Amino acid sequence: MRRPAFYSRSPRTPPPAAEQAADQAADAAASPDTAGAGGTVQPPTAHTTGWQPGRKSFALLLVLCAALVTGGTVWWPRQGKVITQKDIDAAVLRTMQTATLPSPAAKAADIIRPSVVRVVGYGPEKATPEAKTQKRGRNMAKGKPPEAPLDGAAPGEVERGVGTGVVIVDKGVILTNLHVVAGSEKIKVTFADGLEAVAVITGVQPENDLAVLQAQKIPDDLIPAAMRSTADLRPGDQVAAVGFPFGIGPSVSAGVVSGLKRSFRSPEGKQELGNLIQFDAAANPGNSGGPLINMDGEVLGIVTAILNPTQQRTFIGIGFAVPIENAASAAGSPPF
Repeated sequence: MRRPAFYSRSPRTPPPAAEQAADQAADAAASPDTAGAGGTVQPPTAHTTGWQPGRKSFALLLVLCAALVTGGTVWWPRQGKVITQKDIDAAVLRTMQTATLPSPAAKAADIIRPSVVRVVGYGPEKATPEAKTQKRGRNMAKGKPPEAPLDGAAPGEVERGVGTGVVIVDKGVILTNLHVVAGSEKIKVTFADGLEAVAVITGVQPENDLAVLQAQKIPDDLIPAAMRSTADLRPGDQVAAVGFPFGIGPSVSAGVVSGLKRSFRSPEGKQELGNLIQFDAAANPGNSGGPLINMDGEVLGIVTAILNPTQQRTFIGIGFAVPIENAASAAGSPPF
């Protein structure tokens, strides 16, 4: 009589291997079906060995899992070595030796550039030596004959002077020098993105040669300059002057603060300015009204004059700027 296949009553407690082998042997001896023709014993079948499909599948799954765990050391990438401070220092040193980093003045100029504007005043042409010098300089910078008529003016207008301004409020409030726009019948400003707009004078501070302009049209993304107190400014601190010397630019020149609380009297002797920042960054006609900045791109003052014992009005090494505290007060908003 064929013995029915044995299934474990509890898959959690499989029978010992010896017991299972004994059962298989007993089945082979008791069942005549296990012998084939000629009395040859045939291989046990699933019915005679008590084979359990669930257990075999579980065993196969265990083998596969073991293979995955064992092979994981080959299939998964090994963790890289731990990066130490020495490795970081070596990488930084290698970068500094092979990469060209921008200078402090270049980074400062990039920060202030969106806030710098070109200021042009139009009106009757002046016959003063200074006006003639500026006209020759602007023409030569453009590759034109020194005495050629200036372009950009409407019929009946002449370009009285070119200077620089800096945006201090995102609504289009601009600081510049009073002498840049004084006597002009029309003022135009050109923003960093190329937008041209008419501007009007909304405030003046003659004792500091300052004027406040309001642009009638402004770019959508106008960025005002950040201003920095000069209370902790010292001779030797690095500065840069950004502007439009002889109408070309924006141009950048770098130097240091060479003195504080200086006084300056105009060549004509008409006005004396006090409490000025003295600096040695190159400045020429057209830089007037532009920002004097630190290496963080913050405005320390407004460039207003250059010292020159002659009438040529060219830079010989000493420039002056009105501290930003005084300049911002001209706009009615002292920043500090």
